[in-house]
Amino acid sequence: MATPTQHSSLSASGAGKWLNNPPSLWMEEGLPNPSSPYAEEGTDAHRLVELKLKLATKQITKRQYTIQVNKLKAKSEYYGQAMEDYAQQHVDLVLEDLADMPDGELYSETRVDFGKWAPGGYGTADTILVNDDTLSIWDYKYGKGVRVRADHNVQLMLYALGAVDKLGLLYDFSTVKMTINQPRIDNLASFTMSLDDLLAWGKDVVMPAADKALNGEGPWDYSNPSSTAFYRAMGFDRHLAEKNLEIRKYKFREANTLTDDEIADILDQAPLIKRWLTAVEDYATDQVLNYGKTIPGYKVVEGRSNRVITDKDKAESILEAAGIKDIFRPQELKTLSALERLLGKKEFNTLLGELVEKPQGKPTMVPEEDHRQPFEKQSAQDDFDEYIDETDKGEN
Repeated sequence: MATPTQHSSLSASGAGKWLNNPPSLWMEEGLPNPSSPYAEEGTDAHRLVELKLKLATKQITKRQYTIQVNKLKAKSEYYGQAMEDYAQQHVDLVLEDLADMPDGELYSETRVDFGKWAPGGYGTADTILVNDDTLSIWDYKYGKGVRVRADHNVQLMLYALGAVDKLGLLYDFSTVKMTINQPRIDNLASFTMSLDDLLAWGKDVVMPAADKALNGEGPWDYSNPSSTAFYRAMGFDRHLAEKNLEIRKYKFREANTLTDDEIADILDQAPLIKRWLTAVEDYATDQVLNYGKTIPGYKVVEGRSNRVITDKDKAESILEAAGIKDIFRPQELKTLSALERLLGKKEFNTLLGELVEKPQGKPTMVPEEDHRQPFEKQSAQDDFDEYIDETDKGEN
């Protein structure tokens, strides 16, 4: 079996890519993997769950818990009552599972190494429950964009292999249960398999795929949706382009209208094609702005943007002091346009003009004939990097 390189990462979170489409590992080599607000929010949510579980199982004291939660509150932009409520709901479910496991032990945010099956492979399991009957893996998904399935979830199965390697000599379990809780979209799902079946999957599926991935070999296969989830090379992968452009076959049909089966086939392909087109546009924009390339027939311009109030708390204070009523929607300040209609442009500018700004629009790829001027390269790089950070979907 091959030895992993410094840059190649057989991660659990990226397993959908390298297991289903082994060569994609090398396509991503050296590409940055920027963080995002979604990933940062997920990290904070996981930290809160970890602290609550450690408190509930007496791994930390109440004082230690309070100190750590206060630190989280101070640094987090995302902490709030909703995060508290979802975390507590998840903790209650985990503790209920633990209560059903006699002499069960809980391990929280634990690094697991599945290198026996995928050289260099490791990950961090959110919660592991274990006794002499069952190994139970819990994964807390705070995101609300994509519904994640538990059935044969390869990320959880790799965590389970790592847990077997870490704990298999200490406990005599024969059943492996994996649960995903995605509370913000009410997704709670479990999948159970035998330890023997898990080990067979590790030997028959993971080991060969890992070997192919580390050697840049194997078929280019995008049939599984997870093959392109968070795929950083999507914008310039020729094999993926060829797959998506297979849809061109329909223009060569002699019939003037598509059949129902052909329409269904096109609709099945639509989600991936839409994501691919966005990735190609983002890649092309990055190449123009950051590497001075020219895309024939296209240019990058400043996209449209909306005005924003820079300090909502200060705006609320100013409006309340001026005796302006009806400035709130059910939970927050009215939109800027609604406030302007309520106050009139003159009074709006007098009261809030200094707090309103129109941010620079994100760089946008358009045809050359577009009337807008090309984006200034000096300022574009930081702007585009910021845009990518804001739009990248994290995996938590």
